[in-house]
Amino acid sequence: MQLTKWDHFREMEDFFNQFGKSVGWPARGDRELMAYSDWAPRVDVIENEKEYIIKAEIPDVKKEDVKVTVESGNLTIKGERKQEKEEKNKKFHRVERHFGSFTRSFKLPDNVDDTKIDATFKDGMLNLKIPKAEKSKPKEVEISIK
Repeated sequence: MQLTKWDHFREMEDFFNQFGKSVGWPARGDRELMAYSDWAPRVDVIENEKEYIIKAEIPDVKKEDVKVTVESGNLTIKGERKQEKEEKNKKFHRVERHFGSFTRSFKLPDNVDDTKIDATFKDGMLNLKIPKAEKSKPKEVEISIK
């Protein structure tokens, strides 16, 4: 039998991490704001000349159970996958999929038009198209001198 040294600081950190997950605190750092939740869908973030595209895998979730919002430059995807209830004559031998609520947040770049985001949901895939804002062209303004 191997003895391991008890690290009270690590145990405290684990406790606070679990607590943070349970209340939905965002992750630390100024990179992606990924709030802790029961689970988080996998995403692809793609950029082309015209737009950013976010593809999120959300199988077994109804469109009505997904909400997408933009606030203060942060795009947030929230939802919930409900767990099947065990019924008579139906016995689960293994459950590996995650159930419960989820939240993913992304800091949008400054060059997007967040009023024209297009969202589609089909076959468990949420597709968000976030158009880039048109660059303002420099124009010359003549100022009259009095």
